[in-house]
This record gives sequence, C-alpha cells and structure tokens, in this order.
Amino acid sequence: MAENNLITIEQITAKIYYIRGNKVMLDRDLSGLYEVETRILKRNVRRHIDRFPDDFMFELTKEEYNNLRSQFGTSSWGGSRYLPMAFTEQGVAMLSGILNSKRAIQVNIQIMRTFTKLRHMIAGHEELKKAVDELREQTDERFEVVFSVLDKLLADDENPKKKIGF
Repeated sequence: MAENNLITIEQITAKIYYIRGNKVMLDRDLSGLYEVETRILKRNVRRHIDRFPDDFMFELTKEEYNNLRSQFGTSSWGGSRYLPMAFTEQGVAMLSGILNSKRAIQVNIQIMRTFTKLRHMIAGHEELKKAVDELREQTDERFEVVFSVLDKLLADDENPKKKIGF
C-alpha cells in the first residue's frame, strides 16, 4: 500500500473539528480511516487510558454531541450508545502506539502531516493578519493627519469672516 495513495490531506482535513478550543478528530472518523470498528478503537483506548490525558483525548458532552450532529443536519450517527471520543493531535499520535497495524501507522503519518500543514497555514494567516494590522496602523496615522487638516479647514469655514467693504 503506497502511503501517498492511502488517504489525502483533504480527506483528513474534512474530519478535523474545532471543539473546546482544540482541533480534534472523532473516534468514528479515525476508526474509518484505520479500517477498524469504532468499538475496537474505543476498547483499545480504554485499555490504555493512562496514555490519554484530557489534553490528548476527551469524550464529548451530550450538548457538544447534539451540536455537532445538528451542524450536519443528521438525526443519528448510526445509533451509537456512547458519546464520541475526540482526539487532539497528540492523542492521534498516541493511537499509533496502541493500534499496531501497518495501515494505522501509515494513516497516522498522513494525519500528522495534515496537522503540521494546518499549523503552517494558520501561522501564515497570523503573519498576514499582523501585516494587515500594521498597514492599518500606518494608514490610520496618515489619514489622521488628513482628517486633522480637514477638521481645521471645516472649523475655519464655520467662523464667519468679517466683510470688508460694503
């Protein structure tokens, strides 16, 4: 199985959600990528729960789960009896240690590359935002001078001038 043909960055990116201020992937999406049943993935995680502190993995609350489902307009996600587990980038990396199949390792490599690419994209956006803010400050300063001159001219017009002559 060629790692480049395994799964695309776009497919992975579509499965990354922003929950509780973290970019996460859900257990059902990961199990689909790894080609294992969700219950098996969850069972392995629970057997090694000490590898998954709260900043690596957390279970969604019922409210978060309902909110996520409503975003997709679906009433059911296959009738799951348990709330989904959400894995941060570090949690996904930890999964490679407990899911030891060749596919899991290759998929994890692609997921790590995707998270890295997203981080670089966000950093690029931050640099662009900073440049725009600097430009805004510079133009505000320049326009401030223009506005102060205009204000002065308008103020001069408001003061009636004394007529000279007739």
